[in-house]
Amino acid sequence: MSKGLACFALVCALSLLGCGAPQPITSCEPIGAATPLCGFQNPEDLALLPGGREVLVSEYGESGERAGRISLLDLASNEHTSLFAGAEPVAPGPWGALDCAGPPSKAFSPHGIHFAQRADGLLQLLVVNHGGRESVEMFEVMRDGGRWQLAWRGCALAPEDLLNDVVALPEGGFLVTRFAPKPRLLLLFALSKAMLFGADTGWVYAWSRERGFSELPGTRASGSNGVELSADGEKIFLNLTLANEVLRIDRRTGAIEARASVPQPDNSTWTSDGRLLVASLRGPARDLFSCSGIERGSCPMPFAIVALDPKTMETTTVYEGGPGTPSGAATVALEANDALLLGTYAGDRIVRVKDTRR
Repeated sequence: MSKGLACFALVCALSLLGCGAPQPITSCEPIGAATPLCGFQNPEDLALLPGGREVLVSEYGESGERAGRISLLDLASNEHTSLFAGAEPVAPGPWGALDCAGPPSKAFSPHGIHFAQRADGLLQLLVVNHGGRESVEMFEVMRDGGRWQLAWRGCALAPEDLLNDVVALPEGGFLVTRFAPKPRLLLLFALSKAMLFGADTGWVYAWSRERGFSELPGTRASGSNGVELSADGEKIFLNLTLANEVLRIDRRTGAIEARASVPQPDNSTWTSDGRLLVASLRGPARDLFSCSGIERGSCPMPFAIVALDPKTMETTTVYEGGPGTPSGAATVALEANDALLLGTYAGDRIVRVKDTRR
C-alpha cells in the first residue's frame, strides 16, 4: 500500500473508532464555578455585543451536514433567540462580491464568526458558512426598538475549500482560514498526511471586493484554524490545530515572528487586558470524529483555555474542562463581564465560568 493510501486508511479508521466514544456529558447542573446554559446546537463561536449584555452565537451545523443559525444570548436572563436561520426574507446589500446573488438558503450552516465596527461606523458580523455554499456571509448588526437584529448585506463565495474562521480587516475586507480541501475524501486524505507527516493542509486567504480571494504569503500551515488580528491590524495570530502551535505573523511581509506551543488550538478572542484567549483541545484525534452528531449533552473531550501574551507569546492556563465539569471540547472562550463563556463544536450548551483570573 502506498503511503498516501495508508494515511487515508488511518483517518478512516479513526473515524470508525469514534463509534465507541465515551458517553456525552448530559447533566445541565452547575459544577463548582461552571454553570451550563443548555438548549443550543453546537455553539462553536461567540461574539460579545456593545454594552456587554448580549452575545452572538454561531450554532454550528457540522460543516454543512445540518442547518444552523445565528442566535442571541441574553446574559441577564440566559434566554436565547434565533436572529438568522437562512432562507429568511432579507433585503440585499452592497458589502459583498458582485457574484453573490442573494442570501443563504435554509441549509445555512455557520462556523467561525467575527463582530467589528466598519470604517463607515456600521456594525458588521462576518460568518463562515458551509450550508448550501461555501462562503463568508456579511450582516449588519442593528438595534431596532431596543432589540438586536441582523440584516444580510452580501457574501463572498469561496474557492472549493473548507473555510474555518474569519476576522475583519480595519481597511475593509477580511482574512479567513482555509483549513483543508472541502470534498470529504480530499479532506480525509489531507488530514491523514498532516497527522503522520505534518503536511500543510491550508493557509489564510485575504479578501477584498476589488481583488476577491488571494492566499496570504507565509501562512501555509497544518490545520489553519482560529485567526485574530492585533489592534493595529499589523500582526496575525494564527492557530494551527494539527501543528499544535499559535503563530504571530507580520501581515505585510508574511514573516513568522514568534511561535507558542499550544495543543490543538481552535478559536481565539481578545481580553480586556490585551491577552489572547485560546481554546485548546486536549483529547485524541479520534474524538474529533466520534463527537460529531451529538444532539444532547456535550462531547466529553478534555480541553484547556490558555491566555497568551501577544508580545512574549508566553501562555498561562486559566481553565480546564472535560469529564467532571459541565462540558468538554471547548472551541472558544469569550470574556464577558466577570465570567468566561465557553462554546463547543459538539454539544448543546454554553458554559459560564466565573473568571478566576482576577
